[in-house]
Amino acid sequence: MTIRNRVGGRLVSVRLRNARAALLSDATRNHEHLADRQPTLTGEQMVDHLVPPRQFATATVESYRPDLDYPSQADAVSAVLAFESAWQPGGLFSRRRNKDVLPGLYLDGGFGVGKTHLLAALWRAAPGRKYFGTFIEYTALVGALGFAGAVKVLKGASVICIDEFELDDPGDTRIMSRLLGELVASGTRIAATSNTPPNALGEGRFAAQDFLREIDALSAQFTTIRIDGLDYRRRDVEGHAVTLGDDELAAAVASYRGHLTVDRFDDVLAHLAKVHPSRYVKLLDGLDAVAITDVHVLTSQTDALRLVAFVDRLYDAQVPVLASGVPFDQVFAADMLAGGYRKKYLRAVSRLIALTSGEGM
Repeated sequence: MTIRNRVGGRLVSVRLRNARAALLSDATRNHEHLADRQPTLTGEQMVDHLVPPRQFATATVESYRPDLDYPSQADAVSAVLAFESAWQPGGLFSRRRNKDVLPGLYLDGGFGVGKTHLLAALWRAAPGRKYFGTFIEYTALVGALGFAGAVKVLKGASVICIDEFELDDPGDTRIMSRLLGELVASGTRIAATSNTPPNALGEGRFAAQDFLREIDALSAQFTTIRIDGLDYRRRDVEGHAVTLGDDELAAAVASYRGHLTVDRFDDVLAHLAKVHPSRYVKLLDGLDAVAITDVHVLTSQTDALRLVAFVDRLYDAQVPVLASGVPFDQVFAADMLAGGYRKKYLRAVSRLIALTSGEGM
């Protein structure tokens, strides 16, 4: 009797899973798939995309709210205002240029302390032609236009803002260091951010030193500002991304009224491998949300890094994620989180929590 009940229970469970899978398949069959999108992006279009993400399009220094428990946030505001004063009539970089004021500003801190907000505010205050992009967007531009072509396009800008400067790719970092050297020599100012994990016990100060070491030819021209504090979303990386059961996801997809794509996780990973990361932004054109089924723990670091780049674009575009399977904050294996790309993975975890929960977006 016990054996029969166990077998019967197992059969019911299998049938239930099959029924839910069929329900999900029926609900998603008529939706578009990310894996079917074939984005293209010319060098000129890359340049056009070098503006702050949508959620920071109206950012100003005045709209930044420093946490009074962390005085370094107010110090960062003062540093940005000083940097901006160069563009005011009679400012520090007028005809009587103050040689003691450095042309570079580097904001170092954890997730959610407002670095991107301040960088976007600085971009907004700058006059004339100016550019704002992630590290990967600038390296992709060099790849598309060649080094000389990228210098030609960017030369003469009042400021180049680089969000999430990457310190773990020596080749790309060398290219960026050389590019920035050319631009600074021509009068362009540079502002950059990077990050450290929250509660990293001073690790951020090492990140600042790493940044200056990697751009050694320019390091003396950068003012470094450390921004301490908690994630403004009041989450930490121990939180969980929202995951849905198959039946819940099927119902959510069936009732969704916006422009939605639906894909299996493995299909997304396979497609990301075929698309250059600089084009990920075009994958999301016109989308209100993406649904991803059968999420699982990653075993390939290459897949993991591509996912990080894709999550960055999702977050910049503020495209919510509906997901089933393993919670998205658990897709990076423990050995990955302990490795050299830890900061990237933790940034992605923070953003995936926001994208699946709708908080902090």
